[in-house]
Amino acid sequence: MAKHDETLRWPTNLNRAGIESRLVQVRDAARAAGLNEVADLLKDPSKMTGAQIGAAVVAALESVQEKNEHGAITTQLEMVAMNLKNLK
Repeated sequence: MAKHDETLRWPTNLNRAGIESRLVQVRDAARAAGLNEVADLLKDPSKMTGAQIGAAVVAALESVQEKNEHGAITTQLEMVAMNLKNLK
């Protein structure tokens, strides 16, 4: 996953569509990096409830947070995690 330069302040106002879009990007990047467990957690966010998305994001973060080589994926998951309160 290419690391995009985000603003100094992460967006904390992502709506459900924005969260789903980022999770699809993370899923695809995880699959390309051989992180199939993470990709499987984020299989189809559009069909998940808010609680399911939250649980998947936390589990994905736990899986990659210690893997420095996947920092871009971790960063995107952290950004989504900060926006989970916006899920409806």
